[in-house]
Amino acid sequence: MQKQTISTKPIRSLEDALDRCQILGMRVSRQRRFILELLWQANEHLAAREIYDRLNQQGKEIGHTSVYQNLEALSSQGIIECIERCDGRLYGNISDSHSHVNCIDTNQILDVHVELPEDFIRKIEEQTGVRITDYSINFFGYRNPQEG
Repeated sequence: MQKQTISTKPIRSLEDALDRCQILGMRVSRQRRFILELLWQANEHLAAREIYDRLNQQGKEIGHTSVYQNLEALSSQGIIECIERCDGRLYGNISDSHSHVNCIDTNQILDVHVELPEDFIRKIEEQTGVRITDYSINFFGYRNPQEG
């Protein structure tokens, strides 16, 4: 029996996200498509309530429970990102390894791809005895300089 290999190719577009759903055997329901489309259009991290409100404002009627269930299914399969914060979960469209800039005055989280110099990673490995295979950095700052 041949083992099916799931693609670990990064999800970089709405089409990639929909393809990954199908590869994983997830049904691409109307509601699931609405959520994925919104996350790719918004290109920001949103709470489940914001997703629910925006979809209903667009005339795409969807229930609270359906939003929460679909977000859980999509994030648990690595199709979308889920960030745990003290004030709740936020969902974003980038699911591959990346870092964040947390804007303190606007409360936004911006996605950034940061590549650390190889010698810096080796130095951390030497100090800790741990082979680094992946990393994510959280930066914090102010969009408006006078607030810092």
